[in-house]
Amino acid sequence: MIVRMATALILCWALAGSQPGRAEELVASVSSDTVSIQSNFTGTEIVIFGQVIRDTNTIGRRGTYELAVVVQGPPQDITARRKGRFAGVWVNRDYEQFRDVPAFYAVTSTVRIGDMADRVVLDEHEIGLNHLNLAVSGSSAVPLSERDDFREAFLRLRQQQGLYSERHGAVEFLTETMFRTTIPLPANIPVGNYLVKSFLFQDGVLLSRTESDLFVRKTGFEQFTFDFSREYSFVYGIVAVMLAMFTGWLAGVIFKKD
Repeated sequence: MIVRMATALILCWALAGSQPGRAEELVASVSSDTVSIQSNFTGTEIVIFGQVIRDTNTIGRRGTYELAVVVQGPPQDITARRKGRFAGVWVNRDYEQFRDVPAFYAVTSTVRIGDMADRVVLDEHEIGLNHLNLAVSGSSAVPLSERDDFREAFLRLRQQQGLYSERHGAVEFLTETMFRTTIPLPANIPVGNYLVKSFLFQDGVLLSRTESDLFVRKTGFEQFTFDFSREYSFVYGIVAVMLAMFTGWLAGVIFKKD
């Protein structure tokens, strides 16, 4: 009996040692998982809050936690163009097409992104604007030495439009384990399915991560017009032309001079 108990204890210890302990688990939630866009939509913001749950059976790590929260929109193809002078006129010359890049990208963090972890980890999880995978099309005619210029211009223009953002120190710890942050959504935010991702770091090590869905939808007359233009494009085109002609005729009648 003693031998069997000793053998069982040894097997349990070996199995426990073969499975890495997880002292922390990250739980996060969004204030609203659906954003409705109507004709009077001027932008909004969502609140993301959560908690770091510690396993009571393991010894907690010393040090402070670092958090990064990413809201990433649906992928799309975007073309960046560079103007040049041709015959004395500024025209679009070279261009670079970025494939499957986020239509919207916002990240908030407790500290600077580069101070949270190694570049390899940040690149793997695409945390931060400088760590986004901005893949280009294979038919690019831009020299390799100039592609970084297009990447920088692309990021700069997206930030000016409010579609890309990176804010340090925007994640607030309400208690030792509870946190809160806000993500602004501009009026020109694209519709689609979004991902809300949270990452928990300590001393450069990724301890836990969580992921949830966010839906941006048009509602009311805007949604009806959008669906109608997609499903009945020919009829939509005829109605648009007739409406434009009627508007022009009505304006001529109203402002007609005797």
